[in-house]
Amino acid sequence: MTDLEINHNIFENIKHIDELGREYWEARELMPILEYSKWENFHRVIKQAIVSCENSTSKAFDQFPEVRKPIVGGKGNIQNIVDYRLSRYACYLIVQNANPRKKSVALGQTYFAIQTRKMEITEKEYSSLTEEEKRFYQRNLTRKGNHSLNIAAKNSAVKNFDKFHNAGYKGLYNGETANDIAKRKNLNYREDILDNMGSDELIANLFRISQTEQKLKKDKVQGENNANQVHYDVGKKVRKAIADIGGTMPEALPTPDKSLKQIEKENKKYKVLD
Repeated sequence: MTDLEINHNIFENIKHIDELGREYWEARELMPILEYSKWENFHRVIKQAIVSCENSTSKAFDQFPEVRKPIVGGKGNIQNIVDYRLSRYACYLIVQNANPRKKSVALGQTYFAIQTRKMEITEKEYSSLTEEEKRFYQRNLTRKGNHSLNIAAKNSAVKNFDKFHNAGYKGLYNGETANDIAKRKNLNYREDILDNMGSDELIANLFRISQTEQKLKKDKVQGENNANQVHYDVGKKVRKAIADIGGTMPEALPTPDKSLKQIEKENKKYKVLD
């Protein structure tokens, strides 16, 4: 499988919709895409993902329903083999437990992390988190989101990624670039602005990131200038949505006293993903 063949579309192309309109993936179709040739090896990954699901308080049966699939064996005999109808969250857990050295697995980790409609934690669990924990949670999502957005931007022929990302910031922050935001926050040179945002500000940026990625892909945007304009327009629409509901503009939100990197150094239970 070449780098060109390993793209997000391969995961969408094998997606199924059941009679109730729910999406699912079949494990035996996902297996070769993730570069596993033997069911026994892939089945072990599935079992590890099921354990992860149970540890996250989700019901594994709902995410990994087992099905029997008839196949024609030797001499025309019909056998029933084990398969799974995987939810998007189940696929996410599988790629998290799969061999990260496989390029398609790394891509799947990005794809299912950003596209999933099933959160890793429930709303009730999220509401019980401290502000610091919410910041780490949202920062990890924005990190994964930016990785996925960069892939979509590259496919749209973007080469100057600083200019591309600044276009989004300008739309969301009423003309401010990343450098302008850093200066306003009194950050040191090259200090990550996202590591110095509260959870609400990170959520606004995550919405900007995810919606830009979706529009670039859905509209098949081509050309660097067009992609930059899309990012700016999406950022501006997110800003308008905040204004329409009477929310606080992102530049008016307080900057936390400590960056996430600083908190991470002081408390090893936290982790900002690389």
